Parts: sequence; structure tokens; C-alpha cells
Amino acid sequence: MPIKTQIISSVNRNKAYALIRNEVDLGHKAYVVMPLIDESEKLNLRSAIETYKKLSEGVFADINVGLLHGRMTSAEKNEIVRNFASGTCQVLVSTTVVEVGVDVPEATVILIDHADRFGLAQLHQLRGRVGRGHAKSHCLLIYDRKNDLASSRLEVLVNSNDGFEIAEIDMTLRGPGQVLG
Repeated sequence: MPIKTQIISSVNRNKAYALIRNEVDLGHKAYVVMPLIDESEKLNLRSAIETYKKLSEGVFADINVGLLHGRMTSAEKNEIVRNFASGTCQVLVSTTVVEVGVDVPEATVILIDHADRFGLAQLHQLRGRVGRGHAKSHCLLIYDRKNDLASSRLEVLVNSNDGFEIAEIDMTLRGPGQVLG
């Protein structure tokens, strides 16, 4: 099934959380992907640890929420992914470590916060974490439309599920880069 991709403003974050709750109530699972592990003094971005605390202690206090990031040991990461795959954990707050190699067919929602901070190829790869089962899946891109170029980049994902088309548009928007320099 095609994955329904939407751009959502951070002021509508509760609508995204409501969708996650509905999917969890149906027996599905959800990813919440953040750009940072910890808060940054230089960047005004939400972090995985901060979001995990807010979700596990507040919005989803009645749901088992897990945390996964790159500073964990391999054993810790494997255990968290096993818990998510087995159903012990229904919502997984993570950095991009879930981008490749995590296959959980019951996952039907991926919320990517600060989506403008990620490249199109990376967003497409992250979106591929859902839609692996038979249920309708959703990719929610949280973005506060501050930049026209970033908005047009994210609209590419809303309008296409074709990785080759996304790569071509990304190259058109960003250019080929430089071999040296």
C-alpha cells in the first residue's frame, strides 16, 4: 500500500499524536524520529531524550514508549528493537539509527520531527520503515514552513513514493555537488 505522507505544523502536533494513539489502539506501532539525541544550546530543536520523557510521562503515559539512539551500545539497541518488534514497546522515539535495517511490519506511523533538517533521500529511507505490512501507513513530517525551498523539498515526498523520482528532484534542487572542494 502507498504510504500517505503529510506535512504538519508543530502547532498541530497533537493531531499527529492522536493518529499515533489510534494506530496503537488498533494494535499497530509508531516511530517518532528526532534530529538530535540531546538538547543543543546552539540549535533550537527538540531532542530524542526530551521527546521520550514528554511522551512516556505525558501524552503516552499509558503506552510503552522506547528510546533508541546512536550512543547506546549495540546490545542496548538490539534489545530496544526486539522489544519494539515483539510488541513490548508500541512507540519508539529514535534518532535516524532506524533508517536502515529495522523491519517491523506492524509499524504504521512514522512521525519525523524537524523534517526540514533531513535530506530527501534520508526522509524517503525513513518513510520506508512503515508500509511493510498490510495496513494503511502514514508518514508525518513536522515542519513550520519557514523556508520556501524546504517547503518545496518536503512537498516532493508528499507527492511521490518513487525513490528514483525523488532522487532526480533532489538533484535538480540541490545540484550535483562538487568532486573537489
